[in-house]
Amino acid sequence: MQTTATAPAATKPAMRPARPEFSSGPCAKRPGWTPQALSKAVLGRSHRSKLGKTRLQECIDRMRAVLEVPDTHLIGIVPGSDTGAVEMAMWSMLGARLVQILAFESFGKDWATDAVKQLKLADCQVLDAPYGELPDLAQVRPDADLVFTWNGTTSGVRVPNADFISAERAGITICDATSACFAQALDWSKLDVTTFSWQKALGGEAAHGVLILGPRAVARLESYTPAWPLPKLFRMTKSGKLNGEIFEGATINTPSMLCVEDAIDALKWAAEEGGLAGTRARADANLAAVADWVKQTPWVDFLAAHPVVRSNTSVCLKVVDPKVAALSSDDQAAFAKKLASLLEKEGVALDIGGYRDAPPGLRIWCGSTVDTSDVEALMPWLDWAFVTARADLA
Repeated sequence: MQTTATAPAATKPAMRPARPEFSSGPCAKRPGWTPQALSKAVLGRSHRSKLGKTRLQECIDRMRAVLEVPDTHLIGIVPGSDTGAVEMAMWSMLGARLVQILAFESFGKDWATDAVKQLKLADCQVLDAPYGELPDLAQVRPDADLVFTWNGTTSGVRVPNADFISAERAGITICDATSACFAQALDWSKLDVTTFSWQKALGGEAAHGVLILGPRAVARLESYTPAWPLPKLFRMTKSGKLNGEIFEGATINTPSMLCVEDAIDALKWAAEEGGLAGTRARADANLAAVADWVKQTPWVDFLAAHPVVRSNTSVCLKVVDPKVAALSSDDQAAFAKKLASLLEKEGVALDIGGYRDAPPGLRIWCGSTVDTSDVEALMPWLDWAFVTARADLA
């Protein structure tokens, strides 16, 4: 941030984002989406019919292709969004050895709560950090199971790479990658369990999760039985062996075939954009547009102080204007809410308030389904909202 820029204008900008959807979940649909994209959905038929399973398998195959998931890894569609996928893995695989959890935003803290208060793991270490920062990754142990978010959806912080994970590890890694997939480079050799929800990554519809298992995760499932009972929705084995049908389109429970068709449509679009390289480039360009504006804007800064860990999807901003920073925490939160409310009332930015547990600020989804031109058009509106809201301060 530099403080030599001129003050923002109080007049409303002439340009408006063509699509004001900047929500961090469910996220913006892919450009050009219309309900006609769902016309081939398998409706009124069993998802276990030949046609239904074919569409589910196509969705899995397209995810593998775009995400460049190696053939050594299995991909399954599971219930409960990303949360369901993470909890399936945690409840099925943890308890065999020491567990470490990286908690640097709200969802990582949720996984810590699961491990400590629900599973009541006796041997569990939580490595935490304030919003905007990462824990000390040097403390990650190769002899421990590791649960972590690759990208902190509520903090705007991501791990820069997987170098902190040992290639010779004895434990398994469970990675919540829901706001990283299709926008960041995941190191599949270091990820034994990877989860996401297409309602974030692809602008798809809610309630479905994706669970990706590497060979070491499969080995854990087949060699370890947890001490606690598992509900049906979490069971991935039969008679001590992996239920492979889950990863061949035979879901544990009934999926919405409308949602599956919508995901297929988004995956086709992603492939047309150049696959993973193309979708990553779109998210990077969106982050760059915000960063260029922040450099010129004295009243705002990134919540993540270090550029190398800044998210290119869930971009979190804080107000650093001295007059606002001098307010109480409650008043700062009220100011941030007013910014979001002004923007929503104008119809230029919807759902960009910071997460309820995060420091007061704004959160702009900049994932691949968002057009950079819309991000660029939004920035002057942020200036307008700030000037408008600040003028009301006593």
